Amino acid sequence: MATFHTRASHPTTHIFSLSSRFKFYYTKTVPKKIKIGILRETKTPPDKRVALTPKQILELQQQSLNFEIVVQPSELRCYKDDEFTSEGIVLQEDLSDCDILIGVKEVVIQSLIPGKTYFFFSHVVKEQLYNRDLLQAILNKKIRLIDYEYLTSRTGIRLIAFGRWAGIVGVYNGLRGWGERTGFYSIKPAHECHDRQEMDSQLDLVSLRNARILISGGGRVAQGAMETMQSLGIREVSPETYLKEDFSEAVFCRIDPWNYVEHQDGMKFDLKHFFDHPSEYKSIFAQYAKHTDLYIAAHYWDPDSPRMFEINDMLDPDFRISMIADISCDINGSVPCTTRATTIAEPFYGYDPKTGKELAPFEPLPPVSMMTVDNLPGELPRDASSEFAGVLVRDILPKLNQEDPEGVIKRATIAENGKLTEKYSYLEGYVRGQ
Repeated sequence: MATFHTRASHPTTHIFSLSSRFKFYYTKTVPKKIKIGILRETKTPPDKRVALTPKQILELQQQSLNFEIVVQPSELRCYKDDEFTSEGIVLQEDLSDCDILIGVKEVVIQSLIPGKTYFFFSHVVKEQLYNRDLLQAILNKKIRLIDYEYLTSRTGIRLIAFGRWAGIVGVYNGLRGWGERTGFYSIKPAHECHDRQEMDSQLDLVSLRNARILISGGGRVAQGAMETMQSLGIREVSPETYLKEDFSEAVFCRIDPWNYVEHQDGMKFDLKHFFDHPSEYKSIFAQYAKHTDLYIAAHYWDPDSPRMFEINDMLDPDFRISMIADISCDINGSVPCTTRATTIAEPFYGYDPKTGKELAPFEPLPPVSMMTVDNLPGELPRDASSEFAGVLVRDILPKLNQEDPEGVIKRATIAENGKLTEKYSYLEGYVRGQ
C-alpha cells in the first residue's frame, strides 16, 4: 500500500483496485475553504474606504476557489451595497462564521469577535495611548492581529499603503487652503468630488500667481504630492535655484533630508547615518522658510530627529510661510504648530505663534493657516480603495492560502493566541499601562 500526503487541511482517501489481489491507496488534497468577511468601517470620524472592492473580490475568488468572501452592509461605504450584490457578492451582517475579517481603520472594541484573524491599521506599534485599550481587548479575546503597516519585504520595504493618496489629496487641500486664504480662487473640497478625475479638473481653476511652494519628503507620500503639483503645470526648480533666485511666476521645489538637516559636528551627510542616529542632527530649514509661501510637509519624521522649525522661529520677521499643509500630521512633532488633527469636513484652522492659540482659519486672517487632516485618502475613497485592494489581492491575501517563505504575514502579526508575538513583545509595558 502506498499513501501520498500533502499539506491538505482535510485529506480524503481514495481506493483504486488494480487487480482482485492488490489495492492502491492515495490521499487527495481537499483544501479547507477560507471565509473572509469585509468589515464596515466603525471608527469616528467615519471613513468611506473599503479594503476590497467588488472588482477585486471577484478577482480574488477567480484566483482561488478556496476563498469565500462576504461583505458587511454599510450605508457610508464609497462602494454601495448594490454594487456588491449586482456582482453576486453576498451581504452578511453577522460575520462570526468568518475565518478572517478585513477592514481599513481600527475596529471598535465592542464589535471584535474572539478568536478571529483581523487585518487593519491598528496604530499601536508606536505605543499610541489612544489605542492601548484596543490592543488589550485584542489580547484578551485571543485575536490574531495583522497590521497592514508592517506587511513588508525582507529588506523592510512596505508592500501596501495609502501614502500616495495622502500626498495626492494633501497637496490639493493645501492649494484649496491657499485659495481661501488669498481669495485668488475657490475649488471644491476633494471629498465632494466623485473621483480623482473630477478633483484634477478643479486644478484648472487654481491661480497661484507668483506663489512659492515647498514640499519636504521623498517617499510614497511625497511622490503623491508631486503628482498633484505636476498636474498644475507650474515650474519645478532645484533647492539651490529656489534659495538663490526670485521668480515672477509660481514655482515649487521638493527637498530631501540632506537639504533640511545637517550633522551637529559638521560631518558629511550620510542618509543611513541620519536614519540610525537622528538625534545627532540639527535643522537648517530656516533658509527655506524665508522663501516659502505654502509649505507641504510630506516627509517621515523620527521623534529623535530635529523639528523642521520651532515656534520661536515663526516669530522671526523673515519667516515667510503663511499656509502649511501637514500631510504627515505628527501632533506637536516635525511641524510644531500642528497641534491637532483636523477632519475632512473641517480641514483648516489658524495658528498664532505669539500666543500658541488656535484661531479661525482664514477670517480674520491668522499669521498661519493650517491643514492637518490625518485620513486624507478617505477624501478620494473609491480611487484609494481600488489601488489598495489591488495590492492586497495580488501580493498579500494569496499568502494565506499557500506557503509564505519570506515571512510577510509573520512580520506583520502583532498578536496571536492572547500573546504579543516576539517581534512586538516590547509592547508588554504599554499593554500593562506602564
